[in-house]
Amino acid sequence: MQAKDKIIVALDVSDLSTAIRLVNQLKDEVSVFKIGLEFIYSLLVQLVFGSSETLTLAKEFFELTRSRLFWDGKLSDIPNTVRKAVEALFDFEPAMINVHANCGRKSIEAAVASLGNSLLLGVTVLTSIDQEECQSIFGDKPGPKVVQFGFMLKNAGAQGIICSPQELSLLANYSALSGLLKITPGVRPLWAAKGDQKRVMTPREAIEAGADYLVIGRPITEYPEKDGGPVAGARRIVEEIETGMEEREVKS
Repeated sequence: MQAKDKIIVALDVSDLSTAIRLVNQLKDEVSVFKIGLEFIYSLLVQLVFGSSETLTLAKEFFELTRSRLFWDGKLSDIPNTVRKAVEALFDFEPAMINVHANCGRKSIEAAVASLGNSLLLGVTVLTSIDQEECQSIFGDKPGPKVVQFGFMLKNAGAQGIICSPQELSLLANYSALSGLLKITPGVRPLWAAKGDQKRVMTPREAIEAGADYLVIGRPITEYPEKDGGPVAGARRIVEEIETGMEEREVKS
């Protein structure tokens, strides 16, 4: 994989025109485009209450991102509901779909059985959750909980795990988890604000630690226009990834 192929751009926007503009700007600079709850729910409201143009724009967006879309719906429900939700996404041909690992093995297996050509990724402990909050929610620290979720995802047939880059070195200790793709949000260059992320690393550090894909939003999508805009932001991060890949190769 080239460095740019490791970037998943988070389209954390609520406007279709903005999303289409970003995809057109970045389609030659990155690998995958992620839409999450903000985009999905905003789109639903716009399709119901917006003008006829909304449907045209929606079709344009999904054609542009066909086979390059990460549907970040974070499914977490009973097995039958999860299965039907995954099946409902077939026509979008998403490259990736995710579930919350805490929905349990049976629901993960139901999603895997309904995937088509998509990759199923499991969300573990959100990067906005610190150690104290993780203990209160899951009864354990982030590291051990992510490992536990990793084994459940692997055994249920999922293809990847989503975790903080800070857990990557811990996952690397378990050879049984080596086949899982490691997807890491919580990636912030030194020159970008952390926002609401708590457990973070730079792109270079995350790649060195073993990440296969980096989920990056605002450092790219909101990179100042006076400095070159999103394309310049993406290329700046590609340079950091390339350095990380070189360091990782040396260490191996």
